[in-house]
Amino acid sequence: MERQPMNEAQLINTARALVADHKGLLAMDESVGTCNKRFAVLGIPQTVEMRRSYREMIVTTPGLNESISGAILFDETIRQRKEDGTPFIKVLMDAGIIPGIKVDLGAKPLAGSPGEKVTEGLDGLRDRFAEYSKMGARFAKWRAVIAVGDGMPSQSCMEANAHALARYAALCQEAGLVPIVEPEVLMDGSHTLAQCQAVTTEVLHTVFDQLYKQHILLEGMLLKPNMILPGLDCHQQEDTQAITESTITCLLRTVPVAVTGIAFLSGGQSAEQASTRLNAMKRQLRSALPWALTFSFGRALQQPALEIWNGDEANIKAAQRALYHRAKCNRAACMGEYNETLEHSI
Repeated sequence: MERQPMNEAQLINTARALVADHKGLLAMDESVGTCNKRFAVLGIPQTVEMRRSYREMIVTTPGLNESISGAILFDETIRQRKEDGTPFIKVLMDAGIIPGIKVDLGAKPLAGSPGEKVTEGLDGLRDRFAEYSKMGARFAKWRAVIAVGDGMPSQSCMEANAHALARYAALCQEAGLVPIVEPEVLMDGSHTLAQCQAVTTEVLHTVFDQLYKQHILLEGMLLKPNMILPGLDCHQQEDTQAITESTITCLLRTVPVAVTGIAFLSGGQSAEQASTRLNAMKRQLRSALPWALTFSFGRALQQPALEIWNGDEANIKAAQRALYHRAKCNRAACMGEYNETLEHSI
């Protein structure tokens, strides 16, 4: 018998707010290790204070709420404050941006399946949700990674990750938070566009089967999938039209109509590629999609600003202008109004 969460209206309202008015999500949930790696490439000191300073630059960007509905934080980030002592989470809420939290503990090797991974973090998750909810978080994110290659993904890998995603989503909704369910088929490899579509279709079928079994309220969740793309090492890199058609076909065949919204991850795409492809989908099927279609980008939003900031306080305003511009471009893409003139208007 299907069980619905007690806070059904709250979940639905939050999910709708996250995809309202063509706005999208800013993924600023990099782990300490990932953030440090990106700093190291640019020669930025890998310290707690530099990470705090960088994130303060992001959350205080003027006008960010014009294009961003929610921000996904990391455990370190949700506890950090501005230099004047104001919690980052308060800065976001005061700007009308809904705070969220990444709760998975990362992808680990899947026993018995060489080269494949399963995401961990379910132990103690109910208690962590209670703490994050008290801090002001209203949604959460859990990422699974699916590799494509010789004999991959295996059925066991898809099922293990789908089950973990569904159990996370159930605990999330129990706590009154909207789950963002992120099964990412990785771009690494030489697989074709058709192979990516076939794998993503199978992964999404498996995920929604598990979400159904765990009694997830579909209207109170968001899906964060990959676009259908050829592997980075594939000899045939398809054009935007082929990517658009493959992605929309895959989603229409797998995602229930009841799901409130789909927020694409950017993966290994450049900032302009991610915007261009999202824009093409919206232009081609402006009124034919049953769910809201938006973005939940990390690097495709942050990277230009990070390179400009480069650890120097003197560059903050210029970096914030770059972040504002990328957010504006992606909101325009959500309306099918992104173009080269807008891209180069900064």
